[in-house]
Amino acid sequence: MSLAVRGILGGDMRTAAVSAVIVAVLVAVCGIALMSVNGFSARSEPSAVERIVARLARRWAIPRGAANAVNPVPFSVETWAEGRAHFADHCASCHANDGSGRTTIGQNLYPKAPDMRLPPTQQLTDGELYWTIANGVRLTGMPAFGSGANDTDTWKLVHFIRRLNQLSPEQLKDMEALNPRSPAEIEEERADREFLAGQDDHKEDRK
Repeated sequence: MSLAVRGILGGDMRTAAVSAVIVAVLVAVCGIALMSVNGFSARSEPSAVERIVARLARRWAIPRGAANAVNPVPFSVETWAEGRAHFADHCASCHANDGSGRTTIGQNLYPKAPDMRLPPTQQLTDGELYWTIANGVRLTGMPAFGSGANDTDTWKLVHFIRRLNQLSPEQLKDMEALNPRSPAEIEEERADREFLAGQDDHKEDRK
């Protein structure tokens, strides 16, 4: 390749990079202007501009090698069950057992927890799903989970997320028992058990 051609290609690349930066800045400025009308309340829905910027930022944040990574954990019934249990215990508070995001926490985040059964999540590669779980997403409620270094449990979660639409009512019911409970919920369950135990004692006395 001649020096002239290299110079042209180099100039094109620099121009494209500068153009991308300018577009990103303009989009960000427009987004801030739009948000300033309604304030910065987390109760409102992200604007179309914010969604575009967020998706572009996520795409640029994930290294190409990570995005193309192949799940090293073979799928099996046991793997899916382990992924379900892990999701119920670690993820369902925000994302709901069925991945809909319809929980008190999930619906009050900004942006709201997505419905992971829908194309914006399902069209991500396995590597992109893994990277997002392992590293989190800045400026959202999504934290980083796992060791981030080819973590087996995280790859099992990827298998689970891929099959959210296959969950049966029985499996969802089993997941409920694994969901984290608040101290108030634990105390309420204890009181219910004591109440029922007292009822049983009274029945025995009447015999």
